[in-house]
Amino acid sequence: MKLLPIFLFPLLLSSCTEDFSAINTNENAPASVQNELLLRQVLYGYGDQMSYEGFVAGNLLSQHFAMIDFNLLDRHALSSPQEGGNPWDVLYTALRDNETILEQSRQNPAAAVYEGPALVLKAYLAMNLTDIFGDVPYFEAVRGRTDGIVTPSYDRQEDIYLVEGGILDNLRTAVQVMDDYTGVLPLQGDILFSGDLAGWKRFANSLRIKALVRISGRVPVGEELQDIYAQGSYMQDNEQNATFDFASGPPNSFAFATARVGIFNVFLMSRTAEGIFSTLSDPRVATLYRPAAAGGAFVGIENGIDAATPIVPDNYARPGTVWRERTGDLDFNYLTAWETQLLLAEAALKGYIDADAEDIYRRGVRQAFDYWHTEMPADYLDSGPAAWSPTEGLQRIITQKWIAGIGNGYEGWIEWRRTGHPGLLPAVASLNGGVYPIRFPYPADEQALNFDNYRVAAEATDGNSVNVPVWWDVN
Repeated sequence: MKLLPIFLFPLLLSSCTEDFSAINTNENAPASVQNELLLRQVLYGYGDQMSYEGFVAGNLLSQHFAMIDFNLLDRHALSSPQEGGNPWDVLYTALRDNETILEQSRQNPAAAVYEGPALVLKAYLAMNLTDIFGDVPYFEAVRGRTDGIVTPSYDRQEDIYLVEGGILDNLRTAVQVMDDYTGVLPLQGDILFSGDLAGWKRFANSLRIKALVRISGRVPVGEELQDIYAQGSYMQDNEQNATFDFASGPPNSFAFATARVGIFNVFLMSRTAEGIFSTLSDPRVATLYRPAAAGGAFVGIENGIDAATPIVPDNYARPGTVWRERTGDLDFNYLTAWETQLLLAEAALKGYIDADAEDIYRRGVRQAFDYWHTEMPADYLDSGPAAWSPTEGLQRIITQKWIAGIGNGYEGWIEWRRTGHPGLLPAVASLNGGVYPIRFPYPADEQALNFDNYRVAAEATDGNSVNVPVWWDVN
């Protein structure tokens, strides 16, 4: 009888060892997430958060709107975000989840269809990230789960754009991967193109056009731009846009539409916007803004006022109903045909492609009016300040891009930094010494969690200054 436990112990030990993994695995919490679900999450989650950022922060830096309270960012204290101004976390969260899609697409043949779109999204997110901040962790970033790298080094913006595994390389590779795909399993979770790889290829090539134009002040881009233009596989009409529709009500409406009325009403039309729309007699003003409650005019206020300044908000135009009551008419804009046409118009103007800049410009403007569901006046492009002028071509192109790109993340500010158009006004009560910021500062968390690498990047930017240009900024 005393021998029984001795014989049972090896059996019990074997049983416990064999069952340990199964017993300690929660079948309701899978170790991996299906690419279909992750892709939908990346596309909608990023769009939901960045559309909020675009409204409450990007629109202030581009001066589509001004803010009259809680307005440290409008006064250019970019290290003190209040209602918004936190693009770092939004971008790295999306990059992390997208990297999981990319890894799984390469490890599992059944998921191979996701590789091309994941490469496009990686390029898109990286471009936004580096254009906002400059040098950032990229090649070692979001690799903590797979490689154990939790303090990634910062990479030069030039390398993020140009070297293998960077923005342009990933876009070229994405098109090739999708061209070579011979599988039969569909791309699911795709809220941009409903699984159509042709749409993703056009997106990739349009994004290549955008990236090449953006860095054209630094490197020769004409040959590659001409090749893309000649092939014609880019977004050419609004039906091909990389956008998704917000719903007319929660939970999938435009994020800021559900904000309390009090905070919504501290956003007013800017003096800059008033001047641009008034000069052009542009009817899109009534789509994007609502007239002042007192007087019914589209009147703007200076950006960056001291919040203690006495004003009467009803004297100024507010955000239009599309931002709150009619969000079903609002899209999240990854990239569009109208933006692609205006980029090509710039490329033609500067001689990078052999094409008629005026013709492409006119097409882009018409598409931009259609995008905002506004009828373009018959003579809008034939006479007056919107009509094509070779000597003022760049100003015309970027102004039209500025108008149609309202709310699109930080694009208006980024393009102003690159081109100097349209002319933005100084912040009235600037907290940056009267200097307009030209990059976002690295967040405080980086100093705490990635200090050694942060210190190197901070030294390269004069102590993490918002006044140091990024690599492509030669304006």
